[in-house]
Amino acid sequence: MTLPLRSALATGASLLALTCAAQAQSTADLYDLGTLYVEGEAPDPSDPVAGYVATTAATATKSGTPILETPQSVSVITGEQIEDQGATTLGDTLGYTAGLTAQPFGTDPRFDSPTIRGFNGSDAQYLNGLRLMRDFGAPAFEIYSLERVEVLKGPSSALYGAGTPGGVINQIQKRAQFLSFGELGVGVGDPKATEGFVDYNHAFSDSFAARVTAVARDTEEDVEELTNSRSYLGLATRWQPTERTSLEFLGSWLKDSPITPAGVPYDLIGEKDDDDLRSFYGGDPEDDDSDREMLNLGFDLSQELTPDWTLDVNFRYQKFDWDYTGFYVNNGVADGDTVTRGANVTDEDSYSQNLDARLTGRLQAGTVDHTLMVGLDARRYGVEDQTGFLYADDISFSNPRHDGANLSDPWYVEGTDVTLEQIGLYVQDEMAFGNWRANLALRHDWTSQKGSSFTDFLGTVSRSEIDQDDEATTGRAGLSYLFANGLAPYISYATSFDPEIGTDNSGSAFEPTRGRQWEVGVKYQPLSFDGFFSAALYDLRQTNVRSAYTDANGVGDYRQEGEVRSRGLELEASADLTQGWNLRGQYSWNDTEVLDGDNEGNQLANAPEHNASLWLNYDFAPGHRLAGLQLGGGLRYIGERYGDAANSYDLDDVTLVDLQASYAITEDIGLSVNVSNLFDEAYVANCGSFGCYYGDGRTVQARLTWKW
Repeated sequence: MTLPLRSALATGASLLALTCAAQAQSTADLYDLGTLYVEGEAPDPSDPVAGYVATTAATATKSGTPILETPQSVSVITGEQIEDQGATTLGDTLGYTAGLTAQPFGTDPRFDSPTIRGFNGSDAQYLNGLRLMRDFGAPAFEIYSLERVEVLKGPSSALYGAGTPGGVINQIQKRAQFLSFGELGVGVGDPKATEGFVDYNHAFSDSFAARVTAVARDTEEDVEELTNSRSYLGLATRWQPTERTSLEFLGSWLKDSPITPAGVPYDLIGEKDDDDLRSFYGGDPEDDDSDREMLNLGFDLSQELTPDWTLDVNFRYQKFDWDYTGFYVNNGVADGDTVTRGANVTDEDSYSQNLDARLTGRLQAGTVDHTLMVGLDARRYGVEDQTGFLYADDISFSNPRHDGANLSDPWYVEGTDVTLEQIGLYVQDEMAFGNWRANLALRHDWTSQKGSSFTDFLGTVSRSEIDQDDEATTGRAGLSYLFANGLAPYISYATSFDPEIGTDNSGSAFEPTRGRQWEVGVKYQPLSFDGFFSAALYDLRQTNVRSAYTDANGVGDYRQEGEVRSRGLELEASADLTQGWNLRGQYSWNDTEVLDGDNEGNQLANAPEHNASLWLNYDFAPGHRLAGLQLGGGLRYIGERYGDAANSYDLDDVTLVDLQASYAITEDIGLSVNVSNLFDEAYVANCGSFGCYYGDGRTVQARLTWKW
């Protein structure tokens, strides 16, 4: 064992030993489901969970296998944890999860772009088990609408087809339940924020239920001019005409107006006050513009064919439209004050259709119990977009004026009209023999991307036709052993592939990426209290990695590296203790390196070697003079990391403190306050070709809710 690994193990073990609202309302907060046992049937892993500890996941095997028996790292952020931490973005939600850098690009209301085991997670995001498709960065989904978030780490193509080797982030919406309840709330915040939200579920009969979730919110970032007005409406229905048939509808409509952060020049970092840099507005309100809309329509059918065999069909249609004008700054500042800047105008129109149909059954062969799954999924994604880059007037850092930026005509335009199609066939066999558990999965995918792209640089037009077909076979194999005391060591191997959408500036289509991972670990589910603990060592490789760079004309582009490696250790713990304590803690050690390519020997961007967090909260018991009060807080440590693929600059480590308090005024009315980044740490989250971006400063949220 190498010295860094030995050191990481010791540090992580020490942390784990030491560890021995509400924006999103969890249904489990309204009623305690307890532990449900139905003969011959496992609990639905998408249903609400009381507390922080989830023992099943919908994402890992698609069959509801207990996490303890799954030979791969799985993290579940429950609705109650989301609520306690006051999460409003996916970055907020994932801030206490092992193996992730939740907000590597800092404040950006447009996207959720976490990294998973060092790899960009923009294209790793799923909604209800089906991939959210977009060419660059998944659009920020409404967190209030979610029941839970599940993270499956490592290559997952065996069940999910094309995808990043880092893993899968599955956002699971609140579903209709067969009981009636509701929540109505209002909230205010600093920086300026106002919101209203409602979540109402009604059981019309013992076979039909419906649920409506809605949000209206106006927010402001550390930069006052960066505002977002968001409206969200979600509808979920569940029809269960017989005990063997269930049909669910999951629909959502989201409209918002996120403004693009312009950033600050790299030359000013360390030369000017961090607070002033964080609040600097390099855009112009007369020209900044954003109008975004996303529609999702989904259906989930479950039909029991026999007592042992079930057919599940999951479908979702998504329509996404976005028009915006945003600013960017250039890194150089010759006189220490004058900031050169530009603007980009984008028109994006896309759609996606996702289908996953699978047949699952149980049979016994001798002493081995098999859970077999045979599935077919299909995906179509079409995008038509165009982006133009414009010159804008310079702006003074010390005395900025925002009375129009005098935008030029575009000096560079790029556009694509591409359709990506994928069809995959997969089979999975989960075997149980005595205390042993084995998982084998195999899949073959066929993908096709067709269309065209063009660039226009100062009147010189270049057009390229895209006609690329790829196919790949991927798989997963894992073995674990269940001890009677709740301990389960495991080993697994998995592969992935992902066709890269589009071309570089020369018109050359990107090659598919391919990934492979070995993982060994141990999971522990105590018998004496409600908790879950895990430790994992992994070695993850990917070829044909796409990275950003600036070409000779100063235009941003992408190119593919030969091979990168990510290896590390992850420790994670969650527990609901009878004394009123809830906790979630993690430590991650991640060592990355480019093994082949232009940046050979470098580390991956936005991949801190060390990452740790701990969240604790305490509920005063009934009968205590402070009954009804809940207090909580957390620490988040983000280690040093490089900001770009060339490793030309590094970013300092930072420790952030969060606090939470809630009080039940009456049985139905509650007040909650969340403070994120209590000490208002001003830190650079990332720098790129067009400036640097700061992480969120101190935010305060207060909410008043009525639940019935």
